[in-house]
Amino acid sequence: MAYRRCDSLCNPSFSRLCTFCKFSFALLGVIATLCLAPPTSAQNVLTADSADDAFPGAPPLIAPTAPSRKQPPARDLTIEGLVSYGHYHIFASGEDCKMYDIGIEYDRHTWGHLLGSRVDWVAEIMPMVLLHQPTEMNIWGTPLTSTFKTVPGVEIAPIGIRWLWRDGKAIKPYLMAKGGILVFSQKPLSNRTTYENLSLQSSVGLQVRINERFDLRLGLFGDYHFSDAFIVPVNPGLDVMNASMGLTYHIGSKRHMTGD
Repeated sequence: MAYRRCDSLCNPSFSRLCTFCKFSFALLGVIATLCLAPPTSAQNVLTADSADDAFPGAPPLIAPTAPSRKQPPARDLTIEGLVSYGHYHIFASGEDCKMYDIGIEYDRHTWGHLLGSRVDWVAEIMPMVLLHQPTEMNIWGTPLTSTFKTVPGVEIAPIGIRWLWRDGKAIKPYLMAKGGILVFSQKPLSNRTTYENLSLQSSVGLQVRINERFDLRLGLFGDYHFSDAFIVPVNPGLDVMNASMGLTYHIGSKRHMTGD
């Protein structure tokens, strides 16, 4: 009797469907929506093959891919010491002086790659710079006495670049240059210069892996130049050759620790 009643109500001659049929179609719609909706977890993911088996002729189901997280660039932090072992005249006339410093350097992979090298932005703070110079010098930086004194200073070098080859390998050659401002507690080289000087450093060396997080840096050859850039008429300046050694810590990402 119920089937007859339902059949009569669902007859095309009627203008509206019965409540039972409405409920049935709504339920089928919900089930179809749940089947075709993207899965919310890995356990509910259907591959194209399994979907074909379960629903022949149905379009393949594609699991949504999780948004990829952008990996931070490679960054290094280095504590480094520098010792000069000679001087020459390139852009300066100062003589018989030596330079020593200790600094903290930050390197960040910023400018992609060039000629197979990783190109980094470099910045450094040197809280201790020591200039070992003759006690008296003329305006051109020539010694006038055989006695020496030490003039302390500080340096900030925010503008620098480093080319690092063989990134991720055990031995990584590098070429680096950085510039900044060097301030002494006394006028260096001559009493007619300035306390503030511009500095330019360049170096060639190697980074040798200790473990996943640390490298030993060996600056095999470097040039250290400073001068007052003719802020005043007297500008002897100084160029020294140097070697350096430091300990490098790799910050955060391990993606460049790929081994040999």
